[in-house]
Amino acid sequence: MNTAEPRRRWWPRSVRARTALAVASTAAVILVAIGWWLHRDVYRQSTQIALGQAQAPLLALADQLREGKIPSRRSAVPFEVVATGRSTAVASGGGMDVFAPGSPHVLPAPPRLSEPLVTDSGWYYEQRTIRIPERRDEPAGRFDLGGGTYAVLSTDIWAGELSSTGAANLGVSPDATLRVHVVVLPHTTNAITDSVNSLLVRAGLVSLVLISAITYFTVRIALRPVEAIRVATASVTASDPRERVSVPATGHEITALATTINTTLQRLDDAAAQQRRFIADAAHELRSPLTTLLASLEVALAYPDRTDWPTAVTTAARQTRRLQALAEDLLLLARLDAHAPTTGSGTVDLAALVSLLVEQYGLPDRPVALTADTAAPAYVRGSKGDYERLLRNLVDNAARHATSRVQVNVRNQDEQVVLSVHDDGPGVPGEDAERVFERFVRLDDARSRDRGGTGLGLPIARELAHRHRGTLALVPSDLGACFRLRLPRAPAPPEP
Repeated sequence: MNTAEPRRRWWPRSVRARTALAVASTAAVILVAIGWWLHRDVYRQSTQIALGQAQAPLLALADQLREGKIPSRRSAVPFEVVATGRSTAVASGGGMDVFAPGSPHVLPAPPRLSEPLVTDSGWYYEQRTIRIPERRDEPAGRFDLGGGTYAVLSTDIWAGELSSTGAANLGVSPDATLRVHVVVLPHTTNAITDSVNSLLVRAGLVSLVLISAITYFTVRIALRPVEAIRVATASVTASDPRERVSVPATGHEITALATTINTTLQRLDDAAAQQRRFIADAAHELRSPLTTLLASLEVALAYPDRTDWPTAVTTAARQTRRLQALAEDLLLLARLDAHAPTTGSGTVDLAALVSLLVEQYGLPDRPVALTADTAAPAYVRGSKGDYERLLRNLVDNAARHATSRVQVNVRNQDEQVVLSVHDDGPGVPGEDAERVFERFVRLDDARSRDRGGTGLGLPIARELAHRHRGTLALVPSDLGACFRLRLPRAPAPPEP
């Protein structure tokens, strides 16, 4: 059966392309916003300029009317002069003069004035937005301004300011009011705005292309150290994790990444080296009892008549027990290294557990006294089996190296339970206080292999202590060795 092809995504997979596309999209949004703002501002300013330019024709037309002259129809701007009491325009031009004689005026007439308008500058004007009506009685195409809405500048003139001859020339009564309308056409404003829009579009497209290209190649250059790190880490193998990546001297994030990767590779290298040492030490520890056991059995089989069978069986049983203990320790360490969950999370009375261990502990074939000092119950949380193994390892270690006695103390100190195992043996040098917790480590002199240890008791005890959020350390002592265990104190369980 054919499997469906994976759906192709339009989003690119390359970090360089993704970054360039994201930056280009962001830049496009910003450029569109800036372009819209520029469009509105250019249109507004162009409109203001057009209005300012229309003031001069308005002033000139008003001056001609005050002199009693009818303005010429030839004008760069559309204008119309209307008066009260007249249905036709006094004068018009610039596109407003296309109507037949006797046609009514297009723009509204002013109210009647009784005196001239006086201002500080001597004249005034008003700005209005007026919709110019269509003239259906005119042939199509002659009046292009009909139906549009335009900005219109207007000023009023009282006919009483004129001479009788001037009023007669204009065809208005002496008490009439004249209004000059100048229509501000948007053609120039639209042309300027369209030109600016075209420039903005071209500049925006070029900017987007440049921004995308610069971003793409900048990210490509910035990711070169990452590619070098990828190539270097790809060559790292489980058998040879000694490869290291080069750390850039720039001090940026790539430097931190390279440093972190080198630190991780170093930890892997250390873990691999530790694993190799562990395997070699485990093989060596297993070979010693196996060699003894095999030699004893081969001698017994070669000379069955002259073999002391009880002694041979005793030797074989002793070496087998040693192999069994070593195998159990290795399995426990493997479980602890794999962070397997503990079996039980109840409350354990450590003081009662110590007392029980001291009563049932089998002492070695040497005069060693094992005593316990437990003043009050000491409750901790965790697995009872793990605590038994931890205490037995500490007591076994102390009993193997003690001269005459081993003392176990349990005390409650604030929020902790403190357990101490003290022997009167030769002690441990200060420089070896941490080495004794390494796997398969045996110190010289009295703490050697001939005492029966596997070199895993103390490492297992520390792992179990850490597993229960505690600490195990070798503390200084005037006589012998003193191992101190600290565990978080737990509340007493409710009475049954």
